[in-house]
Amino acid sequence: MELIAVNKQPIISLEETIFEGTISTAKPFIEANTIPVSLQEMQHKHIIPVFVKDNEPLISHIDFIESVEQVVHHLYSKESILVPSIRVSHPIKGRIPEARHKPAKELLEHEQTLYYERMAFVIEIPTIHETIDGNLLTLTVGGVKAYNLDNIYSKKGAEEVFKIFIGFQNKVCTNLCVWSDGYTGNIKVRSMKELSDKIFQAICQFKAESYLKAMASFTQFSLTERQFAQMLGKCRLYPFLGSEQKKELPTLLFGDTQTGFIARDYYKDDSFCRNEDGSISLWKVYNLFTGANKSSYIDTFIDRGVNAFDFTNTLVNTLQTGSESWFLN
Repeated sequence: MELIAVNKQPIISLEETIFEGTISTAKPFIEANTIPVSLQEMQHKHIIPVFVKDNEPLISHIDFIESVEQVVHHLYSKESILVPSIRVSHPIKGRIPEARHKPAKELLEHEQTLYYERMAFVIEIPTIHETIDGNLLTLTVGGVKAYNLDNIYSKKGAEEVFKIFIGFQNKVCTNLCVWSDGYTGNIKVRSMKELSDKIFQAICQFKAESYLKAMASFTQFSLTERQFAQMLGKCRLYPFLGSEQKKELPTLLFGDTQTGFIARDYYKDDSFCRNEDGSISLWKVYNLFTGANKSSYIDTFIDRGVNAFDFTNTLVNTLQTGSESWFLN
C-alpha cells in the first residue's frame, strides 16, 4: 500500500490496475433531464458559444474538461485515471443559413448546429479508494458549467463562471459524496490560465482523510423509525417556514421531489433501506440523500450534494450531544 500526499493530506492508494480507456462510471452519476455525451462528440459536433459584442469564444465545455484532466494527471501521475463521464442538458439548437427555410423535420445533419447550455462531468481515480460499511468509495474529481450564468452579451474578458468539486463516488450506487472542503462553487475567471490555477488550488485544498473519517462516523449513529419519519416530515415542512425561522435551523436544499425518493428508498433501496426493526444508520440516510440528489438539475446538483453531507452531520451532532433539534424533536 502506497500513500499519496496532496498538500500534505494523505490519501489511501492501492496498487495500480490497468483501466486505460474506461469511462469513469457506467451508470449515471446524475439523471434528471440530462443525457450522456462522449468527449469525441463534444469535440467534433458541438459548436462553441461566443460573446455577442466581439464574437470571441467563451471557454468551452471541452476546454474546461481538458483543463481538469491536465491538473488531475499532474497531481496523480502515478495513479490510474479514467476517461471523463459527461452529462449535458438544455440543448441550444440552430441551423446554417442555407437551411433557414427548411422545415425542421427535413434538416440534414450538417445543416444543424448544437451546443448544450449546462454540463457536468466526473473523472474517477479508481486506484485511490476506501471502504465504508462495505461500500467501495473511489476518489472522483469533476466540474459543472452552465452558460446561463455567464454574461454572453458582453465581450471577451468578462467573467465566466465554473464549479469544481473533488470527493468520492460510492461504487455501490454511483452516488457522489462531496463536502464543502472539496467544493469550489461560483469560480469566476477571465482566462484559461486563471481557470487552471483555480482547479489546481481546489484539488490541492481537499482534505481527503478528514472527509473519509467524517463519513465513517455516520455508521456509528442510527435513527429509529419514529425519528426518521419525524426528520423526513420536517424536511417536507421546511420549505414553507418563514425566513426568520429558517435562519435558526440547518440549511436544507432538498425539495419535495427528493424527499419523496428518500421516503420510497427507505423501504425499497437494495443497499440503503431500513433495518428489520425500522432503524437506519446515518450512513444509509446520507446515501438516501445523495441518491435522491440524482434527480436534481445540473445547476443545483453539487450544492445539494454538499448539503446532504452538512445536513447528515448536523444529525450526528444532535445524536452525539443529545442537543435539541427541530428536525428530530
